[in-house]
Amino acid sequence: MAKTMAINAGSSSLKFQIIEMPEEKVLSKGLVERIGLEESNLEIKYTDAEGTDQKFTLQEGIPDHKRAVELLFTNLLDLGVIESFEEITGVGHRIVAGGELFKESTLVDEDVIKNIEALGEFAPLHNPAEAVVIREFQEKLPHAAMVAVFDTSFHTSMPAENYMYSVPYEYYENYSVRKYGAHGTSHQFVAKRAAELVGKPIEDLKIITCHLGNGASITAVQNGQSLDTSMGFTPLAGLTMGTRVGDIDASAIPYIMDKAGVSDINEMINIFNKKSGLLGVSGVSSDMRDVEVAAEEGNERAQLALDIFHNRVIKYIGQYVAIMNGVDVIVFTAGIGENSKETREIVMSNFAYIGAKVDPERNDTRKEAIISADDSEVTIINIPTNEEIAIARDVERLKK
Repeated sequence: MAKTMAINAGSSSLKFQIIEMPEEKVLSKGLVERIGLEESNLEIKYTDAEGTDQKFTLQEGIPDHKRAVELLFTNLLDLGVIESFEEITGVGHRIVAGGELFKESTLVDEDVIKNIEALGEFAPLHNPAEAVVIREFQEKLPHAAMVAVFDTSFHTSMPAENYMYSVPYEYYENYSVRKYGAHGTSHQFVAKRAAELVGKPIEDLKIITCHLGNGASITAVQNGQSLDTSMGFTPLAGLTMGTRVGDIDASAIPYIMDKAGVSDINEMINIFNKKSGLLGVSGVSSDMRDVEVAAEEGNERAQLALDIFHNRVIKYIGQYVAIMNGVDVIVFTAGIGENSKETREIVMSNFAYIGAKVDPERNDTRKEAIISADDSEVTIINIPTNEEIAIARDVERLKK
C-alpha cells in the first residue's frame, strides 16, 4: 500500500496531497502560503486515528521553500499523518512549463531539473520554484521516486497549424515562440473520465473540455489527444479570466502604455495578469460569485463582465466544434465550470443549433453528472477535476 504525494509549488506557495494508492484515497491535504513574507501560513487537513476530520494551522515567518518543506514534514510526523518518511514511495510535482522538451510525465534526474529551470523563461513564477522544491524533496525522501508532471505535455499533440503563430518563422526556430497551452493535466483527466461515463473509447469521441476557474481554458480533444487549446505562449491568452485579460490585439499594448503612462513592459504584463479579466471589467472582484451577486443587484459593469466571460467561452466552443466538424461531448470543470449552473446554462443555450440541450434539473448540481437532456444530440457533463489524482496515477505508473 503506497503513499504518494502530489505537489503543486508556486512562487510563494506549496500545495500538497497525500494519496493512498492504488485505492486513490486522500489521506491529507493542505498548503503553505505567503512564503517569503513575515506572516506565512501552513494548513494541514487530515483524519485522525479515531476517524475524525482535523485541521492544523500554523502562522510564522517562512522565508523560503526549503523551510516550507521542513515545516511540512515535521508537522506531518507530529500529527501522525505519516509515521516515517519511508511511507512516501513517490512524489509527483506539477510543473507549469515543459516546452517542447517534455511530451509526457517523466522520472526526475538532474538533467530534468536543469531543463525545468531553463524553461523558467516560459513560467518565471512557477518553474524556478518547482525546481527548488523538487531538490528539497529529493533531500528529504531520497528513496522515493520523483516524477515531473507537466501542464503543457497533453498539448504537445497539437498540429503545427494550431500551435504556430503567424510571425517570422525564425522566431519559432530560434526562440521557441508558439502556443503551449496549460491545464493539460485537468483537460486530460476530465476527457478520460467523460469517455468512461458515456461508455465509449476516448479515441472514438470528439470532446470539448471547459476548465473554467480563476484561470480558464478550453481544449478540443480528438482521438484522445489535444487538437487545440485556448491558452497560448503563456497562460495569459485565450478566455477572459478572473484577473487575466485573455486575447487582446498586441497593438493595444503600446497604445495603453503611452496613454496610461506605463513605461515598463513588465508592469503592463502584470496589469494584464493580475488587474484585468472579471476584476478589471467589473471593478468588483475576480470571483465569479461576487460578480454574479453584483450583477443581480444592478451593477452594469458586473453584468458586462459576465457577458464578456460567457461570450468568450461560447466563441471558443464554437471554434472547436468547427475544427472537429462536430462534437460528441462537452465537459465543464474547475471552480466556475463545476459550481455555476447559470454559466453552464447560458453557454449551452447558444448551441441548440447542434442539438445540445441542458436538462435544468440535472444541471442543478455541483457533482459529477450527465446534465444533458435525454434528447440532446451532444452529451453535456459536469466533472469535478482532480489533477492530484492524475499526478498520483502517473507516479505509480512510472515508478515501477
